[in-house]
Amino acid sequence: MTGSILPIAPGLLERFRQAGSKIAWRPAARSPGKPTRPGGARRARIAHLNDEESRVEDDQPDAGYRIVTDSGPVGALVLVLEIDRRGPPDRLRAHEAGKLPGFPSGSLEAVWGAPPRKDDPILALPDLIGLARYALA
Repeated sequence: MTGSILPIAPGLLERFRQAGSKIAWRPAARSPGKPTRPGGARRARIAHLNDEESRVEDDQPDAGYRIVTDSGPVGALVLVLEIDRRGPPDRLRAHEAGKLPGFPSGSLEAVWGAPPRKDDPILALPDLIGLARYALA
């Protein structure tokens, strides 16, 4: 990949991509709630990088795609890389601690294929990028 829709200097984007290739993934138990992935499954994993971890859940409601992460640097990095890959999300938001099951410390969420809601707590892309920088070693 060379181009990106992200407002990031090419050198920083390359560092994000390199860090992304070093993420170790392992399965995790799903959070309670209604599965929305076709076939009734929602995927839950743990992303591990540089002694930090983030819970990551994704599903495919209807024709879209949704990914939720813990609200720390590794979770932000996972979302930045997904935005780099998929393009701008239709919704990018942050949730307070305990708002979503499985994310007691707060969460970050990106959704593609669904219109924004008026009550969405919007997360600015530069803020997400700034948080993701802390995941770099």
